[in-house]
Amino acid sequence: MNAKAATIEAEAGAARARVGAYLELTKPRVVAMVLVTTLAGFYLGGRGGFDFALAFNLICGTALAAGGTLALNQYMERETDALMRRTQHRPLPDGRLRPAEALVFGCAASALGFAYLIAATNLLCAGVTAAITAVYLLAYTPLKRRSWLCDVIGAIPGALPPLAGWAAARGSLAAEPLVMFGIMFLWQLPHTFAVARLYREDYARAGIHLLPEDRSWGNPSDPVVIGAGLGLLAIGIAPWLMGFAGAAYGAIAALGGAAMLLLGIAMVRAPGRAQAARRLLFASLIYLPIVLLMMVIDKV
Repeated sequence: MNAKAATIEAEAGAARARVGAYLELTKPRVVAMVLVTTLAGFYLGGRGGFDFALAFNLICGTALAAGGTLALNQYMERETDALMRRTQHRPLPDGRLRPAEALVFGCAASALGFAYLIAATNLLCAGVTAAITAVYLLAYTPLKRRSWLCDVIGAIPGALPPLAGWAAARGSLAAEPLVMFGIMFLWQLPHTFAVARLYREDYARAGIHLLPEDRSWGNPSDPVVIGAGLGLLAIGIAPWLMGFAGAAYGAIAALGGAAMLLLGIAMVRAPGRAQAARRLLFASLIYLPIVLLMMVIDKV
């Protein structure tokens, strides 16, 4: 390979690396989850056949808005990310992108996503998506440095995507997407506190308060984990009781909710055992996709 060819190859490699860094800035796995839950709400809210063109537009606009929001989150948390082992190799603390680049990219992607949703879906869908961004960046992100109640606030934007999907399909909201919101909201609490226990030292190193300090009687998050498990067990079967999912869904949701509750109790009773938190985290990662899939398959 001559010098010119080597230079061209090096430049191409550098360009690919920058594109990869921008993609990493959007947290693709989180965006994928947002898209799945948004499409679940869209499908359940649809009347008649599945509108593929509208679904495609919904995916494009949501991906842009979500990716931009997560990029702005990394911009805001670049200093704390540099202090944690699990995040120190992200594009900003790793020096692969400059903060100004992340800021411009995040703002542009978010704004383009909102504009796309307004033009291709409807104002309500775009408004719900904008609310996700606002709560995530203006409430949850700064609160992480101040109080463990950020976990409760952070569950709100995480539970709103099905409402955006339903709004895109119907142009309005109803009881059904609110139930989906409740399921996702309650599911996130034991999931988040399991993560917080597993990475307690890493978060403490960065001054992030995802888990409160232990008390003589236990941890203040324990009642939240148990209460969320009880609530999830109850509201998880609501789609069956309300008639927009069938008995097969109801049985799966009841079993999954009971498992989440029991594993939550086990984690609370064994605060020093990482294995208990891992089991709850694993169960939570199985629960949500199965429940959403059954809700879609078993749609009445």
